[in-house]
Amino acid sequence: MGGSGAIGHQTVRAIHATYPDLPLLIGGRELTRAQNAAAEYGGAEGVLIDAASADLGLGQRKISAVVVLYKDPSLAALRFAQSRGVPHLSISSGVFEIAPEIASFMNAPDAAALVLGYEWLVGATTVPALHLTKSFGQVDEIRIGALVDEEDIGGPAVAADFEHLNHLMPAALTRRDGVYLWREGSDTRVVFSALDGTQVDATGFSSIDVVGLASSTGAQNVQFDLGMGITSSRRRGGKFSTEIIIDISGLDLKGEALHTRHAVVHPGGAAQLTGMGIALLLARLVGLDGKPPVKAGLYFPYQILDASHYLARLAQEGGQLLALPTNLTSP
Repeated sequence: MGGSGAIGHQTVRAIHATYPDLPLLIGGRELTRAQNAAAEYGGAEGVLIDAASADLGLGQRKISAVVVLYKDPSLAALRFAQSRGVPHLSISSGVFEIAPEIASFMNAPDAAALVLGYEWLVGATTVPALHLTKSFGQVDEIRIGALVDEEDIGGPAVAADFEHLNHLMPAALTRRDGVYLWREGSDTRVVFSALDGTQVDATGFSSIDVVGLASSTGAQNVQFDLGMGITSSRRRGGKFSTEIIIDISGLDLKGEALHTRHAVVHPGGAAQLTGMGIALLLARLVGLDGKPPVKAGLYFPYQILDASHYLARLAQEGGQLLALPTNLTSP
């Protein structure tokens, strides 16, 4: 649903690259747009979504999973997925809006897998970060600095999501000294170093990555900051990319102080990296990769995605997980 938009296009591209014969329904609120998007791929069909109908206007079509790429305030897609007993993945809610989905799961916990795909670019931060924490015996602090190129604006649905989140959530959910709090005002403004060392002005962002990383690692300090500007690749004269700086501090496996700094980089930008993550999740949820489908439950993307597989696909698409000097400004 929302498959005719910018992220939808990248999601279908990523799925089709690995599973070219998989039949896909590209759902939209405008039939012509959905059909035009589907025409680019073999085995895809554009369909009109009727959110007021219990079957979304799909009748008795056999559906194996539902992916929602825009804000679905009525939870029509989730109700449909649970009624059919198929996995549901959504990516557009803010961390402050998850109560309706949690309530739906709690009232039907055995219906199917429900994935809270609101992590930054659908696992692009958490999956690499948790992979990197394997070299730590104790994680004390995780700081994330995400840099979005000003030319990497995505589609209208992406812009609408950011406007919605920024309007309703000016404070930034953060863990500090073991306590969750909301950074406000000047406390939200930070500077971090981009991949090439350039200083980036950023603002605290309430990503669900914060609670996922804190709860899975026990880190007492976790924060996420978002900057927009010129990415390092474009500063070098190339095309825009997307950058995520992951700064981790704690103790190594021998109990000695350890500080690492890495960057996740994708040359296709935010939408392409998001589409890649969604495609990998969908394949894992329904067992396209040959493994058993994911059992009913409530999941973060990083609980489903295999880090080695994720990083291999990232490299295949021209992306990288790069080790960086630790003497540059942290987010």
